[in-house]
Amino acid sequence: MSSLSLAVRDSSTMLRRNLLHARRYPSLTLNLLLTPIMMLLLFVYVFGDVMSAGIGGGGADRSAYIAYLTPGLVLMTIGSTTIGTAVSVSNDMTEGIIARFRTMAIHRGSVIIGHVIGSVLQSILSVVLVGAVAVAIGFRSTDATVLEWFAAFALLVLFATALTWIAVGMGLISPNAEAASNNALPLIFLPLISSTFVPVDAMPGWFQPIAEYQPFTPAIETLRGLLLGSEIGHNGWLAVAWCVGLAALGYAWSKSVFNGDPK
Repeated sequence: MSSLSLAVRDSSTMLRRNLLHARRYPSLTLNLLLTPIMMLLLFVYVFGDVMSAGIGGGGADRSAYIAYLTPGLVLMTIGSTTIGTAVSVSNDMTEGIIARFRTMAIHRGSVIIGHVIGSVLQSILSVVLVGAVAVAIGFRSTDATVLEWFAAFALLVLFATALTWIAVGMGLISPNAEAASNNALPLIFLPLISSTFVPVDAMPGWFQPIAEYQPFTPAIETLRGLLLGSEIGHNGWLAVAWCVGLAALGYAWSKSVFNGDPK
């Protein structure tokens, strides 16, 4: 078999292994998935009227706030899901299975590739579930074309891939699962200081650059524009640039750590 065929075969095997682990131990995935769902329900039904009135500068309109909130919570879901990837990778590194894999005649990068593909699939599934909850409570896309839906899906996959590579790197350098979970907390924290809940213009002037120049805000604004018909502007290429840059950084970081001398 060619080197490419071996890589594909071994990566597929590792993907099945990771999906089997996720099925046998669903508690971590469910706990991480519940966070954006609870945030969605909390901000819609507890703060929705007040937040929509403040953003719109007029009367309360909970349905308008659902439309505004959902794209940000969808991307927050991806950040939450990838924390499980960091924990899973850390477990593999600390429990000795990686040392065993190193002695076997398998493609060296297949272990990491299996984690990445499995995490992206779980992220998209989690996004579908959160999206279903949003639709159930009133979210509706505004005149999005088939091409715009395709672009939105491509953005979600690209964003999930970028965050997953970063999460893999965090898992590889973590001494245990608890440290991996703590190291990956920025993936949940960053959406809280983005345009997920309120527009950047509504934030204090000194804080606006922090919210605007980070990965989540341009991705959120791009997703809003695709689904709701709002202005995308420069956010589209910024979102793609962030995704490509983070994916390249995470890949190089993960490869360097994984191929280094075992500790």
